[in-house]
Amino acid sequence: MGALDGRVAVITGAGRGIGREHALLFAAEGAAVVVNDLGGANDGTGADTTPAQEVADEIRASGGQAVANSANVTSWADAASLIDQAVSEFGRLDVVVNNAGILRDAFVAGMTEEQWDAVIAVHLKGHVAVLHHAAAYWKSRAKSGSRVAASVINTASASGTTMPNPGQVNYGAAKAGIAAMTLVAAQELERYGVRVNAIAPIARTRLTLATPGMGAIFAQEVAEGEFDAFSPANISPLVAYLATEKCPITGKVFAVQGEAISELAGWHDVRVVETEGPWRIEDIAARLP
Repeated sequence: MGALDGRVAVITGAGRGIGREHALLFAAEGAAVVVNDLGGANDGTGADTTPAQEVADEIRASGGQAVANSANVTSWADAASLIDQAVSEFGRLDVVVNNAGILRDAFVAGMTEEQWDAVIAVHLKGHVAVLHHAAAYWKSRAKSGSRVAASVINTASASGTTMPNPGQVNYGAAKAGIAAMTLVAAQELERYGVRVNAIAPIARTRLTLATPGMGAIFAQEVAEGEFDAFSPANISPLVAYLATEKCPITGKVFAVQGEAISELAGWHDVRVVETEGPWRIEDIAARLP
């Protein structure tokens, strides 16, 4: 018996890296998987159906259930077709893992509009487009009296939560938005039987290897037999657990890397100053620093 027996999952960006590890583990644990990947380059340009197809073929060769999908998650219509394919192929949908992402790093003073728009589109719109159509499906099922026990796992980042990274204002903003979106969606969708969580992973991928100042760290070789703290396979067990039918967790963001999982908390008061009556600028200047 697998932890995900009978579950049907859509996983975006599943042709390589962390997403590929998700797809392989989900299938090994009994889930039927729609392997979505546009197959573009690190910056989102181009398209290639090969990565998604190869992962789906690998799963089927191992006795699992999978189909490939090359929808572009930045398209509302493509996101709808992705959800529709899961239901038409496997009869239902239980899990969405939003993982697709790109990089177009630049310092804010030199960033182009295209660099901003592309990253926000793939990460933030790409998450919400798939989530929207999945949520509409689950809402319809719940309203018709069907039991829903669904799960969404979004992919944030340390760049948008605990470790802002210069040169990634677009990526960090998108990832922070994903974390906030997760908390809102968890409250909205609980009534329909849907849990929503997010992870902020640190692992060796095409994107992290291409990140200035970080690539050398992730590229360090690990001796045979030693634990590889940056392997993307370390991320997937948490995602698989959050996808299980009886997992009770919702509305959480977890950092995960190597041997460590930590729960993150958002903005909170660290110090409060108050006044009696209206504020004066000089009072603020004297008391706020």
